[in-house]
Amino acid sequence: MSSSSAASGTHPIAEASPLSLCAREPHVPADRLVAEMVPPPRFDSVRFSTYIPDPNQPSQTEAVGVLETFAGGLGGAHASGAGKAGRRGFLGFGRSKAPKTPAGPRGVYLDGGYGVGKTHLLASLWHATPAEPSLKAFGTFVELTNLVGALGFQQTVQTLSGHRLLCIDEFELDDPGDTVLVSSLLGKLVDAGVALAATSNTLPGKLGEGRFAAADFLREIQGLSARFRTLRIDGEDYRHRGLPEAPAPYSDEQVTKAAYATEGASLDDFPHLLDHLARVHPSRYGALTDGLKAVCLTDVQPIPDQSTALRLVVLADRLYDREVPVLASGLPFDKLFSEEMLKGGYRKKYFRAISRLTALARDAKGVVGA
Repeated sequence: MSSSSAASGTHPIAEASPLSLCAREPHVPADRLVAEMVPPPRFDSVRFSTYIPDPNQPSQTEAVGVLETFAGGLGGAHASGAGKAGRRGFLGFGRSKAPKTPAGPRGVYLDGGYGVGKTHLLASLWHATPAEPSLKAFGTFVELTNLVGALGFQQTVQTLSGHRLLCIDEFELDDPGDTVLVSSLLGKLVDAGVALAATSNTLPGKLGEGRFAAADFLREIQGLSARFRTLRIDGEDYRHRGLPEAPAPYSDEQVTKAAYATEGASLDDFPHLLDHLARVHPSRYGALTDGLKAVCLTDVQPIPDQSTALRLVVLADRLYDREVPVLASGLPFDKLFSEEMLKGGYRKKYFRAISRLTALARDAKGVVGA
């Protein structure tokens, strides 16, 4: 038994040391950033056929039919008439005098409350669109802004302009600067013939928050609003409403022992991890988690400031997308953010992070028994 094993107590643990997120500084090439813009693993297998409409909500059945038709219409030549166009120009084969955009809306916006299956439908649209994966992209609003931050605006336009479809989940309506940036990007892409599909959150402080946001979305994208058809999806939240109570944290010894006993697990001190996230661009957080089977954290503490909190939200999203369980000691995850943060403009992000980290903490029960 190794000295590290002896330090862990009487239970035998693996000889190999666990991985460390803090030791990773991934450098992700631009083509990988774009190639990874696909539905996350938990939505790999969703299709329109696996979406079960509520028989009491006819808008759900209608939405499926409209989206299936929309997807089928995206299988021909690129809307610019260029077919599989290059990244910089669209003078390829095809009818030279084809209209720049086809008649009718070039985008769909899925408008509905929590838990009515908007992301399921958005991912199903991506899967159903008859085009190579390299010609369609799927990502959250945050991932799209991170892509612009990593590549620059013009290169992002050039990189995505040859796509048939761009799906944007959770379009942010609470950050005016990023909203203007993405709206400008979408305008360029629509002019290049890219079809769009989106869902969004709601503005903070709105009456009925979490319900419907179409008016806010269409106002924020301004000149693009005429290009979108709004699909309202009524229904009750199929998930548990409210913030779930986080499971009790484990001891440092339990977390450390589990990290050594679990192949592919990482082990990091939480304050050190937060410092490390400040040195890694958020667009690389997905690569930061490559190959991980579990994330083990010791000494979880309250988040010190908003910038740190927003970085942790992105990491929580990437871990949740990849279904990586999180085992932790210290503070429960529902105590991460201050009352001030949970009442501020980014509170929806923080509640989402708590919910997702809590789900991953529950998934980690099997890691403790490894």
